[in-house]
Amino acid sequence: MESKTEARDPAAESPAAVADGGKGVRLKLEEFNWDHSFVRELPGDPRSDTIPRQVLHACYSKVSPSAEVESPELVAWSESVAELLDLDPKEFERPDFPLIFSGALPLKGGLPYAQCYGGHQFGVWAGQLGDGRAITLGDLLNSRGERWELQLKGAGKTPYSRFADGLAVLRSSIREFLCSEAMNGLGIPTTRALSLVTTGKFVSRDMFYDGNPKDEPGAIVCRVAQSFLRFGSYQIHASRGKEDLDLVRTLADYTIRHHFPHIEKMSKSDDLSFEVGVEGSLIVDLTSNKYAAWSVEVAERTASLIASWQGVGFTHGVLNTDNMSVLGLTIDYGPFGFLDAFDPSYTPNTTDLPGRRYCFANQPDIGLWNIAQFTATLSAAQLISKEEANYAMERYGDKFMDEYQSIMTRKLGLSKYNKQLISTLLNNMAVDKVDYTNFFRLLSNIKADTSTPKNELLVPLKAALLDIGQERKEAWTTWVQTYIEELVASGTPDDLRKAAMNSVNPKYILRNYLCQSAIDAAEQGDYGEVRRLLKLMEHPYDDQPGMEKYARLPPAWAYRPGVCMLSCSS
Repeated sequence: MESKTEARDPAAESPAAVADGGKGVRLKLEEFNWDHSFVRELPGDPRSDTIPRQVLHACYSKVSPSAEVESPELVAWSESVAELLDLDPKEFERPDFPLIFSGALPLKGGLPYAQCYGGHQFGVWAGQLGDGRAITLGDLLNSRGERWELQLKGAGKTPYSRFADGLAVLRSSIREFLCSEAMNGLGIPTTRALSLVTTGKFVSRDMFYDGNPKDEPGAIVCRVAQSFLRFGSYQIHASRGKEDLDLVRTLADYTIRHHFPHIEKMSKSDDLSFEVGVEGSLIVDLTSNKYAAWSVEVAERTASLIASWQGVGFTHGVLNTDNMSVLGLTIDYGPFGFLDAFDPSYTPNTTDLPGRRYCFANQPDIGLWNIAQFTATLSAAQLISKEEANYAMERYGDKFMDEYQSIMTRKLGLSKYNKQLISTLLNNMAVDKVDYTNFFRLLSNIKADTSTPKNELLVPLKAALLDIGQERKEAWTTWVQTYIEELVASGTPDDLRKAAMNSVNPKYILRNYLCQSAIDAAEQGDYGEVRRLLKLMEHPYDDQPGMEKYARLPPAWAYRPGVCMLSCSS
């Protein structure tokens, strides 16, 4: 294993590292400042074939993209991701761009590999999983010294593909591309997507696991993140016993060095000591153990992430430990779904239906369960004590509640958290299956005026409270009256409150039926709707005149299988 090297100065090395009319550095693909820290600093698989196997004592396997490609086409691209990479947006116009980002041509300077990791799937340890169809091209440093990894998803087989073909279809690739960028637009930490290309080949998929596979267009997404490390990246080495336990420490050191550098710089003077256990009998000092400080930060980032999902009604669908980012990013967009009608038991994943382990309401608890597996891994490698592991889990719970209460308080435009008011509201919404997104957007239209006649109280919410009888109208009227009293007590002017509420309650979310409309058109060769949705989802909190149809409730066809619910097959 190579020793740690100093990060290079990207701006000093690239011939194109010049300011472009105040727009910053603009690079050609050939001018990326590759660093390849993951491959340089961590042990790799000595073999370079793609035969499915157990890869021992290694964090990755070197493997090149191998998906069959014939006249690939660029479906969509993100200029804001290009900006993160200092990539000149004119590069998207290159005739060879679809060839490079389908893996048919190598990206100059890249050093492709697939990552080794394991994971708990639906609560059961599944052993080695790894990048079965995602191939990382390498990590680069931009002009601001930020590290970014580029990864092709659907680019062919790796040693981790097991019985699969290593490919992806246009349907799932459009969903991943759009949701990566939509979540970023919502202000939620996420992996990003630079480009989406079709391969020109067909891929066979049994979408419903019912023995009726069909051929679908193949596609490849270029995903971008500061790191694709997951909880399972550490778990796999701990699971293999004494021989690989040191790899947990090696990988943790790498992660802290490159992605949590502030933790290495902590000193005793920071005074991060906390009492835990019975009557504060134990002291956890985060400045004396960087791994303990790191585990707490991973727990808090995860808690904050899941609180933000609950705020916008996002359900991930497959919260296995191999789908949990150590950086607190939303990662691996499979059978995800945003709530339409408010239903706490909603799961978008058909595989999850029997027990609804990953349903909307369970996500906070599953986050904690996953953190418990992560801290158990660090404990097994003797990086943290049992008390430090317990403290990380305690911090997860505290952070989640703090963040969630803050988010819900802002969604209602309140000056302080009101548990009773919010819990009655969510109960009412569940009873009447009220659209989650549209309701909160409409709520900002209510005026802080206690003299509003009783029969007019529900007028601002009329578009969200559909088909409710007299008894339910009474329940809603009572709630609105209490809500108005709270607004009056807070004293915030209506216009200021409305603007603040609209900045946290999106008008547009990536509903599954919107994705499906874009998929249907794209499968016929029309990529216009994918690009329109991308543009729309960049600014989900803005009214965007002329785009109102995208805020409509789902049509009847949206409730058919394959639209409102999906399997993991993609």
